[in-house]
Amino acid sequence: QVQLVESGGGLVQPGGSLRLSCAASGSVFSFYTMGWFRQVPGKQRELVATMTSGGRTNYADSTKDRFTISRDNAKNTVYLQMNSLKPEDTAVYYCNAARLSVGREYWGQGTQVTVSS
Repeated sequence: QVQLVESGGGLVQPGGSLRLSCAASGSVFSFYTMGWFRQVPGKQRELVATMTSGGRTNYADSTKDRFTISRDNAKNTVYLQMNSLKPEDTAVYYCNAARLSVGREYWGQGTQVTVSS
């Protein structure tokens, strides 16, 4: 079992930056692919970025030049640095931990990010 707690969301002006954090507990963090997804009302949850246990990253086309995912296995924490934020980045951001080889996937409760002037 993995518990995920996100933090760092809030209101920011267009062009600004935020850093989201996701603290994990309950299992061996380093074995999991960690990711960030986001969702707006009426739309499907979409990929923002992921990082495998080996450090390989994957980004959505809309975020790869502005967002950076990183992880600190010693702190059981994954981060999402978001720069040059746009109003269309407004969403609830969810942390995800996946170890699909053993059929395990977990979600955090989500943190709201609002980009508005």
